[in-house]
Amino acid sequence: MLAQDIKTQLQQHFSKLTDDITLAVDHSHHDQQNELRELLESVASCSSSIRIEDSNRSSKIPSFSLRKNKQEVGIRFQGIPSGHEFTSLILAILNSGGLGKLPDDGLIDRMRRLKLPEHLSTYVSLSCENCPEVVQNLNLIAIYNEDFSHTMIDGGLVQEDVDRLNIVGVPSVIDGNERIHSGKGSLADILATLENTYGLEQGEASDQPTELYDVAVVGGGPAGISAAIYTARKGLKTIVLADKIGGQLQETKGIENMISVVYTEGPQLSSQLESHMKQYPIKTLENRRVNSISSDAVKTISLDSGEVIETKSVIIASGAKWRQLGVPGELDYIGSGVAYCPHCDGPFYKGQETIVVGGGNSGIEAAIDLAGICKSVTVIEYSKELKADQVLIDKANSLSNVTIITNAATQEIIGDGSKANGLRYEDRDSGEAFTIDAKGIFVQIGLSPNSSFVRDLVKTNAYGEIEVDTHARTSIPGIYAAGDVTTIPYKQIIVSMGHGSTAGLAAFEDLALRA
Repeated sequence: MLAQDIKTQLQQHFSKLTDDITLAVDHSHHDQQNELRELLESVASCSSSIRIEDSNRSSKIPSFSLRKNKQEVGIRFQGIPSGHEFTSLILAILNSGGLGKLPDDGLIDRMRRLKLPEHLSTYVSLSCENCPEVVQNLNLIAIYNEDFSHTMIDGGLVQEDVDRLNIVGVPSVIDGNERIHSGKGSLADILATLENTYGLEQGEASDQPTELYDVAVVGGGPAGISAAIYTARKGLKTIVLADKIGGQLQETKGIENMISVVYTEGPQLSSQLESHMKQYPIKTLENRRVNSISSDAVKTISLDSGEVIETKSVIIASGAKWRQLGVPGELDYIGSGVAYCPHCDGPFYKGQETIVVGGGNSGIEAAIDLAGICKSVTVIEYSKELKADQVLIDKANSLSNVTIITNAATQEIIGDGSKANGLRYEDRDSGEAFTIDAKGIFVQIGLSPNSSFVRDLVKTNAYGEIEVDTHARTSIPGIYAAGDVTTIPYKQIIVSMGHGSTAGLAAFEDLALRA
């Protein structure tokens, strides 16, 4: 079932397995049961450490669980983990055997101390690009928290459950009948959600002495990694604190404006940046978020994990996130009609009316994509003219089921209490109000800087961007900022890389003068 080149890669990945991994398959009369068997047999054929056996359970749909040395590891799949979820299966095997990119000791401690329910389920679509990250993160937690188990469920095979739970966006993490998370989520996101929802057992304070760093870089995107490489090359003791390496790059498709690189993609460039950074003695704490930074000569950084970092200087390169509308109903219906990823959630609205808010490149691209599967797409743009590239505007105008409304201010997302069913907007000239019926509203209005943790510390502008001088210095000595979180114009990858190197060099020069 698997191509030979994939099998060859799996054989290499599985060659270091020392534990016995069992794929325990449930009995099912579903017409895709043989397809599941064939997939698992192909995977198992790549290693003598992997075998298949019957689980002695029955299931309505093709299902299986993982066992390590005959013991359940807390990971279960209901559905066939193909498409994007194939990676979730492979990582579940590797991680169960102690291989792959595993969490550091600090994260493992957080996972073990989570007060979790016995079980959570994540409903996915096999075409969703954001689902695997959430599935893989919860699988990791199941490996390290022995009182917890997690199941991936292919929503396409259990439509009655999808309807009963009002699932109109994926991934959706469900506890019993209650949705606790919807949409994309890094490990930091998932840990924060679980800690806020269920709580954390009190841990023992570490008696390890606190290290003092020359530079702490907050952020793992192009600006942050560039800054870290420059400071490490100058001999400065450097630590990187990041939600995830790559940042917004991980969600970027084709990149064609990186000078000297004709074409690349975000995940590939993220991997290359991480590989480059690993050539230097840079400590990295991933899946962390900064709660606060002090303005003292030796700065104290408090993390959401409870860890504390002391450093002589800080470079803030925390980037930006998708901007929200900030109108009534938006937060109420996230995952129930309001979405931010047309690629992932678009298939849920096949044959239905949809709305895209935003007339920039991302908004018009979303409209074009949705037009291929939806009954209609209405674009709502605040300005009098669309801001997208003309080639995209021309394409959208050529589609019979795309309607574009400009000079329109979105006022409210309307719903019935469980699902969104429309949007209200006002004409900015006449003030006249209009309502559009739609089952899905996709918000595509740009980025918002991730600066909330320092807005009371350094000077920011009206948009929350950190104000910097020509050397990336902020209003506080010893604190620098670089990339999309700052006031520099043109939020571009190559600009962020250059700005990160500026911040790194400025930090080095200032530390040299203080020595």
